[in-house]
Amino acid sequence: MTQNGALPLYLQISELLIRDVASGRLMDGERLPPEREMAASLGIAVGTLRQALKVLVDKGLIDSIQGSGNYIRARTDATSVYALLRIELLTGGGLPTARVLAVDCLPKDPALPAFGRSPDGHRIRRLRYLSGQVAAVEEIWLDASQTPRIATEDLSESLYLFYRQKLNLWITRAEDRIGLGRLPDWAPPEFPHAHGTPLPLITRVSWAQDNTPVEASFTWFDPDKVAYVARLK
Repeated sequence: MTQNGALPLYLQISELLIRDVASGRLMDGERLPPEREMAASLGIAVGTLRQALKVLVDKGLIDSIQGSGNYIRARTDATSVYALLRIELLTGGGLPTARVLAVDCLPKDPALPAFGRSPDGHRIRRLRYLSGQVAAVEEIWLDASQTPRIATEDLSESLYLFYRQKLNLWITRAEDRIGLGRLPDWAPPEFPHAHGTPLPLITRVSWAQDNTPVEASFTWFDPDKVAYVARLK
């Protein structure tokens, strides 16, 4: 499911908890289970859980009260490496992971919205999971002017984190359009729909810190497992 660029385990757990708070699965004021019990339910060491909880304390999402426990402080402005990921499990939330299927530099697909200065783009195809469940297939195009080369082994599971750390590129906003599209023939056999099946399709354009569009993408998601969710602040 994961790849060399996987987030450290404690960050995966912190991101899962952030998404659970955002989806309402963890409510404001809710007391979390004791740390040993919680770590056992997640299948991780207590030390790893404590690292994850410290991230949430630093973001103001948890109050840690000595002798009492850890309590959720629901906030709408908590930062997350998956802040712009709008698909969730039908039950809410879900830890995002991904497997890269292919990375190529090609002339841009004419079906894409206009973005960037170069006629070429880095095309990244991925299989997206949420908490281990196959959720979506993605085709992401980054304008080739941003970098001459992208290698599969360089990628993080969060592309936006990879952009920031390796390319000094910050995605500051995105526009999504939701429609229907037929599942492409490159979708891997693990995806539980036949090629050509009409599925919900997210077409996205993303802007960098200088307010120029640098990325466009297509995401076909499985409506039997996943919903598109946008929360108003």
